Amino acid sequence: MKYDFDKIISRKNTDSVKWDLYKDTIPLWVADMDFTVSSPIIKIMEDRIKHPIFGYTEPKDELYNAYINFYNDRYGIKIERENMLFSLGVIASIESIMRVYTSEGDKVVLLTPVYYTFLKVIRNNNRVVAEVPLTYKNYEYSIDFDLLNKELEDPKSKILVLSNPHNPTGNIWSKDELEEIAKLCKKNNVLVISDEIHCDIVKPGLKYTPYFTLNDKYLDNAIMLIAPTKSFNLAGIRTSMIVIKNQELREKVSRQINNENVSDGTIFSYLVPIAAYNDSRDWLDQVLDYIFDNRDFLYKYIDENIPDIKPIKGDSTYLVWVDMSKVTNDSDDLVKFLIEKAKVYVSSGLTYGEAGKTFIRINVATPRSILQEGLLRLKKGIEAYKK
Repeated sequence: MKYDFDKIISRKNTDSVKWDLYKDTIPLWVADMDFTVSSPIIKIMEDRIKHPIFGYTEPKDELYNAYINFYNDRYGIKIERENMLFSLGVIASIESIMRVYTSEGDKVVLLTPVYYTFLKVIRNNNRVVAEVPLTYKNYEYSIDFDLLNKELEDPKSKILVLSNPHNPTGNIWSKDELEEIAKLCKKNNVLVISDEIHCDIVKPGLKYTPYFTLNDKYLDNAIMLIAPTKSFNLAGIRTSMIVIKNQELREKVSRQINNENVSDGTIFSYLVPIAAYNDSRDWLDQVLDYIFDNRDFLYKYIDENIPDIKPIKGDSTYLVWVDMSKVTNDSDDLVKFLIEKAKVYVSSGLTYGEAGKTFIRINVATPRSILQEGLLRLKKGIEAYKK
């Protein structure tokens, strides 16, 4: 069926983190979409609600098969059922893995700027964030492998958390780049956790490379985290999968997530991915076209109306990373000003690591009219800020 992503669905006063934090702002920050979910997802939930009892439940083979078939059909990767562990979410998985695989004071390596919650959970668990800044040149990002290797050689470095594709820069890591990461981590006995939650949100015509398409020799010290929550606008449904080929490691992680009570989901945790992966592929294809049209609209608008800032033209995610270095050297200060004076809320780049201090992040997964109003407010806000 054809979906209408221009339609505005009011989310005010619905306990929406995105819309209710600052009620009089245009929110272009946190990573969820302002689009209605697919009809099959709504139907599977409505059908289950008709039964008036919501007791304990367990996942069926249908859940695992939905993941397996989707990843095989879309990316040509064969995920084995025996290698899969259900988890309530990617971040919960990272925390559990970190606690079973490292000790307090150990280092967790990140390619920054990167998703801010990675930094938060590492520090909250008394581990050390080891930032390896991406090389930034001519408004593009790349990996400095010499710098990465130097950090991985530190005996205290135990884990590399990889964002694949990368949030917030929008980089789609190539197979060659992933293989170089894998070689360095294997050489230094560092575990790779590849967070692939944004993997489906890729520019039409392009494909991301799943970490688990690498040679098996690199996968003994690797974990892949996947979920439908970003791709199908299901952030409020706690559901994900951990994929681990190494049996010993998988058993350790399985015990840990069980001990920490993140291995059991809800009725909807198990049902919704089935409707997403099996029956909502048309919705996904349509929303990708809309998102990347919105990205192009933002690029053009900024180029014509706010020439002092520069968006990074990434090929993935619905999140646009924007260079504000000609406007500010403190993105926290700028974002506070934009919220208070311009009534538009974007994400501060400083939360993504020191490498993001002169950047903001803009979420374009919203109806075009909302994005347009948000960009107009951004323009006015920046003009006022510069004065």
